[in-house]
Amino acid sequence: MGNPTAAMLVIGDEILSGRTRDANMHHLAQELTKHGIDLKEVRIVSDDAPAIVAAVRALSAGYTHVFTSGGIGPTHDDITADCIAEAFGQSIDIRADARALLEAHYARTGLELNAARLRMARIPEKATLIENPVSVAPGFTVGNVHVMAGVPSVFQAMVASVLPGLTGGAPLLSQSLRIMRGEGDIAETLGQLARDFADLSIGCYPFQKDGAYGANVVVRGSDGARVDAAITRLAAELGL
Repeated sequence: MGNPTAAMLVIGDEILSGRTRDANMHHLAQELTKHGIDLKEVRIVSDDAPAIVAAVRALSAGYTHVFTSGGIGPTHDDITADCIAEAFGQSIDIRADARALLEAHYARTGLELNAARLRMARIPEKATLIENPVSVAPGFTVGNVHVMAGVPSVFQAMVASVLPGLTGGAPLLSQSLRIMRGEGDIAETLGQLARDFADLSIGCYPFQKDGAYGANVVVRGSDGARVDAAITRLAAELGL
């Protein structure tokens, strides 16, 4: 049986317009790899309710876990929570448990818990809260969908809160080999290696340096001995 699978849904016009560079996918991919959950798809959607609802339903049906980022803040365009509730057919309102967290936080900071900030306590009725040790406003989980903030420091803290409770599989191991030859010179060798080690993922990533062509070959898999064997054979066949 293979590892659990995951998809990520990045939500926000600011990502698609290029105003904001997404850093959360890179972090999530690294953490899921260590936990033995295979990230299979990343999808980016705008702040459009029907598009978000459709994406959530499709990804939830297709993968073991879905992680969303963005759209759970205090402003009018933060519509993710409402879309998640719609996708799962649940009602949404200010929840007492989420409100209590915000009240305690703003009492400590001396800031007003105004109507805008209170929007962050609107949680689908059957959701489980995700702890946010950075800015307190919680994320939440509904079914297999984990809903998190877009701010990288908060997103990372929420990932750290969620992952210990998820069942993982075998962590993905990898080794790389730097080869100072063009892709065309090693393609046949790599093709045969991929056929003989079909249980592994073998990627070839070309580069050019000082006028010379080369490639980094990366071998990934959950069986360390198999990864070692593939790298050793490749080096021997190329005379490295």
